[in-house]
Amino acid sequence: MPRWKALPDELDPQIREFTSQLRRLVDRSGLSVASVADRTGYSKTSWERYLNGRLLAPKGAIVALAEVTGTNPVHLTTMWELAERAWSRSEMRHDMTMEAIRISQARAALSELAGPPSGGGRSSGGGARTGVAGPAGVSPSVPPQPTATDVRDASGSGNSWGVVNPEAGYPGAYGPGAPAAGGYGPPPAEPSGRGGGSGRPAGRRRTATFLVGALGALVVVAAGLYVTQTQGDKKEATPSPSPTVTKEAPLPPGVKCSGKSCAGKDAEVMGCSGDLVTTAGTAVVGATTVEVRYSEVCAAAWGRITQATQGDTVEITSGTSQQTDSVDAPGDTVAYTMMVPVTSATEAKACAVLAATGEKGCTD
Repeated sequence: MPRWKALPDELDPQIREFTSQLRRLVDRSGLSVASVADRTGYSKTSWERYLNGRLLAPKGAIVALAEVTGTNPVHLTTMWELAERAWSRSEMRHDMTMEAIRISQARAALSELAGPPSGGGRSSGGGARTGVAGPAGVSPSVPPQPTATDVRDASGSGNSWGVVNPEAGYPGAYGPGAPAAGGYGPPPAEPSGRGGGSGRPAGRRRTATFLVGALGALVVVAAGLYVTQTQGDKKEATPSPSPTVTKEAPLPPGVKCSGKSCAGKDAEVMGCSGDLVTTAGTAVVGATTVEVRYSEVCAAAWGRITQATQGDTVEITSGTSQQTDSVDAPGDTVAYTMMVPVTSATEAKACAVLAATGEKGCTD
């Protein structure tokens, strides 16, 4: 039975060549996928995806594999860069294809909803087609508009707004019949004889109307000034933000926690492993190596043991925070603890306890 599965047929040639090169390096080294995962710090599941063409390995994993297999990292990273560009192009083509499919589906759905086109604007009787401008070929005609004199004559003693004039023959104070353009001219001379005093009530009403209008304008102005002043007071009363308040820096893409939010969580799942991790301390207990793995971006650390046997335990402590893990399955040689929050790499200490002898050793 062959060791490797056949690569997908739709894989880009450059990605296929790069993945095949990774397989050859692993075969020449004589290491299993689990051993490669142990020595590079990337999980076995991740390496299975990398070596089967389902996922492009990150640059950090490629550099780590070159160190493990004794390969020149310059040549390997050059091939990785070409594969990374091909991977990006493949993703872009996939996105464009999916977008074209969605557009076609949307157009088909809209066509079904719209139904057959209507018969347009033709009349069933075959007569002339009319529109907003009137019959075709005929310019619209505007009916003659009444003049101010016609309006006065038609309304008798009223004006163009239908307000009854207090005295016949005298135009209203407002509208087309006003004595001046603004409608505020002096009243006509009082007629002699009886009834001559009928013009005074109209003058008084006009004066009263003017005063009421002026008073209303003053009220509006005063209200506007009050609102403006109130808003200005509110702006002055708003406290300015404290200069000591600072926002936390955003986490890099893929990183899901930092500091206390990482406590008790898996480093790989939260995006804290890979290129973001370093070994802050190491010790050898028997044939087992124990390490403090530290991520500055995540402000967290975790313990790892390699070349261990079933039952061996690893422990990480930082202040009052503590996490443990052990090798449970037969044949496994690696165990990781969950993370503990730290402010520096020197705060954490990792210890290993061997199941066979009970021997315990810790990092400095």
